[in-house]
Amino acid sequence: MNSGVVYALAAYVLWGLFPLYFKALEQVPSLQILAHRMAWSLLFVALLLVVFKRWAWIRLLREQPAVLARFALSAVLLSTNWGIYIWSVNSNHVVDASLGYYINPLVNVALGSVLLHERLRRMQWVALLIAAGGVSVMALEVGHVPWISLGLALTFGSYALLRKTAPLGALEGLAVETAVLFPLAAAYLYWLSTQGINAFASADLSTRGLLMAAGPITTIPLLLFAAGARRMSMTLLGVLQYITPSLQLALGVWLYHEPFAQAKVIGFGLVWLGLAVFLFDGLRAAWSRPAAQAPSPGEDAAAITTKP
Repeated sequence: MNSGVVYALAAYVLWGLFPLYFKALEQVPSLQILAHRMAWSLLFVALLLVVFKRWAWIRLLREQPAVLARFALSAVLLSTNWGIYIWSVNSNHVVDASLGYYINPLVNVALGSVLLHERLRRMQWVALLIAAGGVSVMALEVGHVPWISLGLALTFGSYALLRKTAPLGALEGLAVETAVLFPLAAAYLYWLSTQGINAFASADLSTRGLLMAAGPITTIPLLLFAAGARRMSMTLLGVLQYITPSLQLALGVWLYHEPFAQAKVIGFGLVWLGLAVFLFDGLRAAWSRPAAQAPSPGEDAAAITTKP
């Protein structure tokens, strides 16, 4: 098996199992988990940068302040995505979270069309319309827009759009983003301590260990994905990414016994149909394209990974 496939599979499986990790911390308020994820991620990334001696990118930030501003915006989107995901898992909405990551590739393509003026093929439009129908069915059933699913898809789709043309790699970019978020996280955790409501201070040793593990748990799948993406085609990468929401859906329905009523069956079915049309169109385009020809912008955007 291609080493890139192994790396990508490992990343997607780890992301798919994220609900297990956050469920183990459900006694900790979601906002506190988010703060710890910001703080420990920066510390772990900094350790990796020291080990691998990768500091050349700091000069770019000094010479181009606009790059730092761009990463500050991506940090806001990333932390919002993290916050929604943590809250949804610990509030028994794992199924809704999985839907967000199913529709994320289609949101990437829609954003590319609207904001980057990328031209979509006819079958891509059909796929978007079918998936939108599935979301609408679920919205009508529950009486409101499925904001968890759309929030996750839109925040990470927007984040991916910013990172798509970012001049820094995965590790360096995450270092900048977590460095931007760290002061907010540290200030919030300090305020909690002054109020005597910091869950870390009163938690048992295993809970503290789980909170501290947020750093490597966040960073390792990202590095595995980056290693896989360099060694395989974007088309295959785009197909494999559905492992993550599929695992999350299975955990939500079979392990956590979340409701999966008829409206969700129909809604998910339409989303899956839209994805099938979209994947078929992408594979057909890849097969008919000469080997040396680059993928179209729409295909490239669709293959951007999902990252809880």
